[in-house]
Amino acid sequence: MNEAALDIIAHNVRAARAAAGLSLDALAARADVSKGAVVALEGARGNPNLATLVRVADALGRSMSSLMEDTRDERVLLADAAQIAPLWTGPQGGTVQLLLTNPRPAPVEVWRWRLHPGERYESSAHPAGITETLTVVRGHARLELDAAAHALGAGMTIAFAADVPHAYEGAGRGACELIMTVHLPLEHRNG
Repeated sequence: MNEAALDIIAHNVRAARAAAGLSLDALAARADVSKGAVVALEGARGNPNLATLVRVADALGRSMSSLMEDTRDERVLLADAAQIAPLWTGPQGGTVQLLLTNPRPAPVEVWRWRLHPGERYESSAHPAGITETLTVVRGHARLELDAAAHALGAGMTIAFAADVPHAYEGAGRGACELIMTVHLPLEHRNG
């Protein structure tokens, strides 16, 4: 993650924690991360992993993208995947990028996933009201959702309530490419 992105995250986490009236210890406990991880995040140090960012965002009642967004009000949003550092890298080189967040009319995050066969990312349950939509652009994926497995091939799209633990896994013989949108209720964004 680049320095500018870390600075934005640090500012937004500090502001959200202050608005929620939480101490560093309270946020760390609520997010189930170490106090050192929260201190590093607020100090724009290190390279926070995706799981930590998601846990902190959920603990603050915010979307992860709200912690990463520059608050400038722009009428046009443009993202170039080549300019965006991955937030997660899998053991075989798979990646996850948060491409952008469209704040209007309700916030929607747009993610790009690339998973190699057998690469797996496990996500904890998100707050109620958050839904995800996955579209397989190339290859095959497997979505585990609330103890049920869903096999997905190129051209398939699935939408689900993300308030239960879920996992994404590359399946088949080659790399799988997914586009994921995370739909956030208005009250969650500013929470």
